Amino acid sequence: MSVPFLDLGAAYREIQAELESSVLDSLRSGRYIGGQDVEAFEQEFAAFSETQYCVGVANGLDALRLALDAMGIGAGDEVIVPSNTYIATWLAVSQSGAIPVPVEPVESTYNLDPGRIDAAITSRTKAILPVHLYGQPADIDPILALARKHGLRVLEDAAQAHGARYNGKRLGGHGDVVAWSFYPGKNLGALGDAGAITTNDPELAERIRVLRNYGSRIKYVNEVKGYNSRLDPVQAVVLRVKLRHLDEWNARRTAIAARYTAELAGVGLVLPEVPKWVEPVWHLYVVQHADRDGLQKALQEAGIGTLIHYPIPPHLQKAYRDAGYAVGRFPIAERMANRLLSLPMGPQLDDVGVTAAIVALKEAAHG
Repeated sequence: MSVPFLDLGAAYREIQAELESSVLDSLRSGRYIGGQDVEAFEQEFAAFSETQYCVGVANGLDALRLALDAMGIGAGDEVIVPSNTYIATWLAVSQSGAIPVPVEPVESTYNLDPGRIDAAITSRTKAILPVHLYGQPADIDPILALARKHGLRVLEDAAQAHGARYNGKRLGGHGDVVAWSFYPGKNLGALGDAGAITTNDPELAERIRVLRNYGSRIKYVNEVKGYNSRLDPVQAVVLRVKLRHLDEWNARRTAIAARYTAELAGVGLVLPEVPKWVEPVWHLYVVQHADRDGLQKALQEAGIGTLIHYPIPPHLQKAYRDAGYAVGRFPIAERMANRLLSLPMGPQLDDVGVTAAIVALKEAAHG
């Protein structure tokens, strides 16, 4: 049988009537920029994330960039970033005029290693930008302690971790600002690009509201050089509908991950490690294998869809050639790029599909 890596069409069909009715109401409203649906989503997502403020923006990259701008981070500043992440984390720093300073991850969790951060801090460091990768929270408390010690800001990239918990509390307000992406493939995904920030700091929230709207609170009165990065009302409606299903869908992901963990033990794969202080939401279930490319090919031939997150670490991308990082500079990230494979995962993946993936993996991993 064929098992897709992720079936977005199945997610749409599960709540099709609810989505279409809500979107049609939005289209008929005549309000196509801002308005009550955007405000309602911001209130609902803030409550879901256990924070005071949510500001919707156009996409996840803009969420990061506007947060950096709102914190006053710019040209010549340095921001600590993970060496193992999607390039958007680095791009936001670069677009602000600051310099991304990579730090290697903890090998067992793939997230930024708090124990390596101190050595990377200089007089120009202004912020730490941890990523809650694959849906599992980074170890945020020691990162916050380091930030307080050095007078730094903390901006969290939670694009893959909607609903995840750290020490019992949902992500959304541990650091100064948390940036979110609602790209369609995320746990909470729109039907196009969308993003948001959450924070407990009213001043930062207000600055981002102004920045996202041409630097303006009042039409034609521009206080700062801002951007056009507003959450679309139709996407806000979609997100409001999906938010009502998110806890259930995350629970389904957790059940799939539990099956993978139980039934793939001892078959030649390195499985994810979950510290006791986190509750991941399994945006991805990522394994390691020495012959990752051969394993992926065998699974493809068996009809099992997989993806590689991410085949080239940011420091080796052509976009960052000017930084001068040579192969071998960040060996942990490079090793992960050569060994990691993301298995089929999603709330619409049924038991038959999970079983097929497990059977194929057992055969291919041993082969």
